[in-house]
Amino acid sequence: MKRPVFLLLLIGMLGLATLCGAVGGGLVAYYLYQNEKTSLSNATTPPTPTTEATPVAHLFVQTTQIETTITQVVDKVSPAVVTVVAKMPDQMGFFGVIPGGTSSGSGFIIASEGYVITNNHVIEGAESVSVVLLSGEERPAQVIGTDRFSDLAVLKIEGDVPAVVTLGNSDALRPGETVIAIGSPLGDFKNSVTVGVISATGRTIDTGEGYYLEGLLQTDAAINQGNSGGPLVNLAGEVIGVNTLIVRTSSSGVTVEGLGFAIPSNTVQAVATQIIEKGYVSRPYLGVRWQPINPTLAQQYNLPVQWGIYVAEVIEGSPAEAAGIRAGDIITRIGDLPIDANHPFINVLFNFKPGDEVTVELVRRSRVLQVKLTLGESR
Repeated sequence: MKRPVFLLLLIGMLGLATLCGAVGGGLVAYYLYQNEKTSLSNATTPPTPTTEATPVAHLFVQTTQIETTITQVVDKVSPAVVTVVAKMPDQMGFFGVIPGGTSSGSGFIIASEGYVITNNHVIEGAESVSVVLLSGEERPAQVIGTDRFSDLAVLKIEGDVPAVVTLGNSDALRPGETVIAIGSPLGDFKNSVTVGVISATGRTIDTGEGYYLEGLLQTDAAINQGNSGGPLVNLAGEVIGVNTLIVRTSSSGVTVEGLGFAIPSNTVQAVATQIIEKGYVSRPYLGVRWQPINPTLAQQYNLPVQWGIYVAEVIEGSPAEAAGIRAGDIITRIGDLPIDANHPFINVLFNFKPGDEVTVELVRRSRVLQVKLTLGESR
């Protein structure tokens, strides 16, 4: 009886132990499963990014006032620089009237009375002339006088003027000095500024019209069409020249740059003074109509000299007529100055003044003669 009871008790204890083991194992398995799930979740879920403010770039513009001698000179002179506009007369063509149009150049005010300097070639043949101030105001201008031999002209405008330039001493210039050119290239780019140096002084340019422009200043400051008549200024703010011409090609056809030429201010002062006082420039007058002689013509016509001028006509009542000069004579010298390749007749004549008594050397039928005469005055 006891043995069956013992067996039942043993079986019951074994079942209880099995049940406890199963429960304990299940709890351990569940714990391990939860840990693995959490690890996988952490591994596959990306971390939430940290939000930070992106710095904003700030750009600053700094204004620096830079004053140089050149800027000061430009500020001083520019208000006195003008654009010169010349209206050309209409012309009759085969199909009717051809509008004359306009041409333009530059100039500058030299006196509070409104006198303006420009080049003669800027306004030559114009029907009317006006000037445009730096402010853009356009005013009519009166032509007071011109001088083609120096290529200068004096205009006059009415009313108050914005500024007046100071003329400097061009005889004191030296090669290498910094200079500033101000003008209106092409007529559109008003009061443009270029800078260069004095390349040389005392230059001579053949005009192709029987005389030279002498004593010119050479500069490499950029000068273009429309700059003609504008001022060439030194670093003291003084006008030391009038920009007049440029050379683009040499006699051999070679293209060149930086060859600009200006009329010296001392010439400008002398010419402008006469024009303002008298309306013209007083030049010595001989009284002949003439043709220049050079070696080619001398050989072609078997002339007795290589250089000089052939007298085609003697003007009645002139100094030449009073001295006995005749048509057909060849004048070779005036005073001590010969007429040759480097000394054209006009330039030789202009070394003297009206009223000067000079000796003129001439050849008449192979005979060399000398006559004395007193030069007259031309306008």
